[in-house]
Amino acid sequence: MNHLYVPDGAGFRLAQPHEIVASAHRLLEIQYRCGEPVLDDREKTEDFLRLHLGLNNFEVFGCLHLTKRHRLIAMTDLFRGTIDQCRVYAREVVKAVLHHGAAEVVLYRNHPSGSSKPTAVDREVHHTLVRAMELVNVTILDHLIVGETVYSFRQTGLL
Repeated sequence: MNHLYVPDGAGFRLAQPHEIVASAHRLLEIQYRCGEPVLDDREKTEDFLRLHLGLNNFEVFGCLHLTKRHRLIAMTDLFRGTIDQCRVYAREVVKAVLHHGAAEVVLYRNHPSGSSKPTAVDREVHHTLVRAMELVNVTILDHLIVGETVYSFRQTGLL
């Protein structure tokens, strides 16, 4: 087992779990800040979302707002749900995308159950959002579901 030590006065001490998570957040924020390319490294995007959503015991649906060159404009958690559902409203997603001036988006949500397999509701929401984004000329680059693994609608041919 690996250990992480942090400075403590003149010496070092074993890091607490919250300090490790905070350090990981800071490192990812450096790599994943506004203006950075998002989909140039799929693994980096998945790691970022796992860390961002992984400790939640409730569902979150959000959006990475991107330029035409896949550079991050903003990240927004748009909806918060319960342990096994999250209501998503296409109108609010479109408003957020237009507010940020995004040309492309990556949609994300988590499944606290650990299963990243999309439910029938996930698929219905996805199809509704695809139609809504087409109306405002915004491309959905991917829709990711974060559980124990990360499910990609693009990688599985559903986008």
